[in-house]
Amino acid sequence: MFGMLVDKIEKAIEADKKKPNFGLIDLEKVKELYNQGALILDVRPVGKVEGRNVEEAGIKNAYYIPITEIPKNLGKLPKDKEAPIITTCKLVKFANRAMGYLEALGYTNVYVFDGSTKDLIDNISN
Repeated sequence: MFGMLVDKIEKAIEADKKKPNFGLIDLEKVKELYNQGALILDVRPVGKVEGRNVEEAGIKNAYYIPITEIPKNLGKLPKDKEAPIITTCKLVKFANRAMGYLEALGYTNVYVFDGSTKDLIDNISN
């Protein structure tokens, strides 16, 4: 099992090298990917949510899954491991961690929004 995990991490690192800025994306790229069907994951811990989360904001194809709850919510993730996923939080650090977790699970098309979830919510319209 450890060997499989290392293999997935190595593949994730190689995939990240091919992404501009190693997968850290701006709002325009978020909009582009979202319009192409990307899933948005708001991964802020419960105590770090200020205002609404992405689900409360009514953003379609978006879930609020606190970073510590990802293992309990795997059923909400796409079955297709190549489906685009955008992670977001308040200060990027939890979104980066979530990206690593998802890549360890075999997801190959994961990005981190380089901004706050509030900015994402304010600028994504359904």
